[in-house]
Amino acid sequence: MLDHAEQALPLQTEMNEMTNLPKTMRAVRLHGVGFENVKVEEIPVPQPNDDQLLVRVDGAGVCTSLLKLIAQGREHRLLNGWDITKYPVILGDEGCVTVMAAGKNVAGRFPVNRRFAIQPAVDSPPINYRERYHNNGEGMFKVAVGYTLPGHLSEYMLIPEEVIKTDCLLPLPSDNIPYFAGALCEPFSCVISSQAHHIHLKQETPSSPRVPTLGLKRGGVTMIIGSGPMGRMHAEAALRFRPRHLIVVDVIKERLDRVRQALTSRAEKTGTKIYTVLSDESHELLKKVSQGKGADDIIVAVGNRQVQMEAQALLAKDGVLDLFGGLKKEEAIIDLDTLSVHYDETKIVGSSGGTPADVAEALRMTAAGEFDPGEHLAMAGSLDRFPQALEMVKNQETDGKIVLYPQIGPTPLRPAKDWRQAEEKAFLEERKIS
Repeated sequence: MLDHAEQALPLQTEMNEMTNLPKTMRAVRLHGVGFENVKVEEIPVPQPNDDQLLVRVDGAGVCTSLLKLIAQGREHRLLNGWDITKYPVILGDEGCVTVMAAGKNVAGRFPVNRRFAIQPAVDSPPINYRERYHNNGEGMFKVAVGYTLPGHLSEYMLIPEEVIKTDCLLPLPSDNIPYFAGALCEPFSCVISSQAHHIHLKQETPSSPRVPTLGLKRGGVTMIIGSGPMGRMHAEAALRFRPRHLIVVDVIKERLDRVRQALTSRAEKTGTKIYTVLSDESHELLKKVSQGKGADDIIVAVGNRQVQMEAQALLAKDGVLDLFGGLKKEEAIIDLDTLSVHYDETKIVGSSGGTPADVAEALRMTAAGEFDPGEHLAMAGSLDRFPQALEMVKNQETDGKIVLYPQIGPTPLRPAKDWRQAEEKAFLEERKIS
């Protein structure tokens, strides 16, 4: 039975001996629909062909998107019929890696020991194993790491041709970026992509042509609804556009306190006044700070149908509503205020993942100190703790991201709030990372 561990065409039969790599590795694989079909198991270390890479996974994030994949299996649009009962998939779309071996056609571009982050949404038709998809992959223009391409939740990872040819392998700009930070640049890239989809039209004078500008309105009023892990990333990223007022809304006071503590001083440096407010007080506050005009940009960072509908009424003229939080398929059709779209020229936008450019920007911001991944990390542990980590994500038992380290032995999940490189290094040294 072929699977991710054998997705290479083994042209370099002595690769393990040449690089002193083990012959087997631990990996988290999905064998069918449901949590009971997620298994941490020992499988062969894959060998790259002439156009592929083998990387060591240094850190892997546990993403909420895994819940949808596990629930849908082969019916997920990115699996497109791939039979995971016959061909299990290695999970994990967030991670930070180091090159261990390269095929001869790509070795010049990807030297051994160079560190990278990966954009998992790969804009390419499938190259390998097309017969495993519906209609031999006809009409497919996107594949994904951690879906039908090998994922990060393993000790080693094959980088196939699709990832390389689409420039989805991004070099870390600094060795000072910790492993967990490299992994968290993927979810942050989704935030960067989301905010780039906002568009505002500006005229210098009534007779001037309209000029479109991308991103949140500079000097405007931005509202972020939801201050969970992704909402907090949105708040941090919003400071790039220097809104005059930034309103962060939630129903949980402790989350709002965390936003205020993390961003107040940074907001002041950008000339932004930040407000953290409970949802039942948010409408009055918005009315006050916008002088009744409404918000120029609203980002709904929660998957709540009612909130998405109600947010439309809070937009200013030329305002943008960003439906960042996804809804369940059966709830996805919502009411639309077409009069607002018509008379107030409001816009509704959304995005799914990002591009390599968004990951590159996330890495740049991390290296420059403009994004602090340590504010968004909640827990760390070893690969064997994945089932527990996924349950915690499912049950919303952790207020932040979980990163697992595949290169360490069994280690319970532990709090990792406010981590930096020193904290990660000490954690790994205690466990003798290889």
